[in-house]
Amino acid sequence: MEDRIQFRLKADKAQQGFTSRFSLFSVAAVLLLVFSALLATGMGSVNLSLSEVLNSLLYCRNDLNDNCLVDPISRQIVWDIRLPRILMALITGAGLSVTGAILQSVTRNPLADPYLFGISSGASLGAVIVMAVVSTAMVSITMGALIGGAFSVLLMLVLAGRAAVQVERLLLSGVAVSFMLSAFTSLILYYSNPETAATLLFWMMGSFSNSQWNELWLPTGTLLVGVSLFFIYRRWLIAVQAGDESALTLGIPVNRLRLSMLIVCSAITAVLVAHVGGIGFVGLMIPHISRFIVGAQIHRILFMSLMLGGSFMIWVDVIARSLLKHQVLPVGIVTSAVGSFFFFVILKHRTRLR
Repeated sequence: MEDRIQFRLKADKAQQGFTSRFSLFSVAAVLLLVFSALLATGMGSVNLSLSEVLNSLLYCRNDLNDNCLVDPISRQIVWDIRLPRILMALITGAGLSVTGAILQSVTRNPLADPYLFGISSGASLGAVIVMAVVSTAMVSITMGALIGGAFSVLLMLVLAGRAAVQVERLLLSGVAVSFMLSAFTSLILYYSNPETAATLLFWMMGSFSNSQWNELWLPTGTLLVGVSLFFIYRRWLIAVQAGDESALTLGIPVNRLRLSMLIVCSAITAVLVAHVGGIGFVGLMIPHISRFIVGAQIHRILFMSLMLGGSFMIWVDVIARSLLKHQVLPVGIVTSAVGSFFFFVILKHRTRLR
């Protein structure tokens, strides 16, 4: 009896220590995100000090405010150019990271992300078709991306057939769909005129250059709805992480939950792809880092993925627009370079463990 009591006390003490650790890391992640946004706002072809950035944000939104101590050009740079771009980068990083965390959770595969399932390829194909054939309006591009993302999920389920309940078969179907839809996208680029092809190619590699205030509401709203659903069903997700049999024993509709999560992830990914283009490896890297920091509980991974994903993408954008003079690199190039190195480290680490 005394041994059980001591064991219980040790377990409670360990849980309290882990909760305190999570709280500490959560505060640090929020502060990192805030400072990353503030510092990135001051970086660019025209560097602004932190005091100028803070003054612009706090006092200079209204032109008649007497407390504004920043010149009109710097104020315009902050509010009209950099702030929408940074917020779009934050939303994109957070969205791709949290979808990657969910896909890794429901499939129990550490390499799952929106690109592995063909969701990004489908969204890119839909958006490219709209831009190359129909229109360049953002509403039309978003609708095309949503249709393309939904089509990729449907095609993946059809290809998997009755074996869609098997995670391995579902993953293989996603990879096949990804390659197939990417081939169709390349075909459209090949038959487009040179100017259109160059524009589409740059867009497909990802960029925040054309971000505007009126474009932020749809990605923000989609991400908020998706994240809310993820947190509402977090207990079901935790049960699925333990295995399908355990979840079914608890009365959880595993197949329906997995399909619902795929649909929500495809919607978030499609909206983000429509606005910023294709950006890879974020949904793969950030959930791994978050899991290493806060453990395997899904609600903690989701929160940390939101914070770290937003901070990561902000600094990727800073690197993309600061690495070369008078040139802006596509964001996808930077994330692919960092992601491939991260993938190499993961493989080396697992090889050593074996």
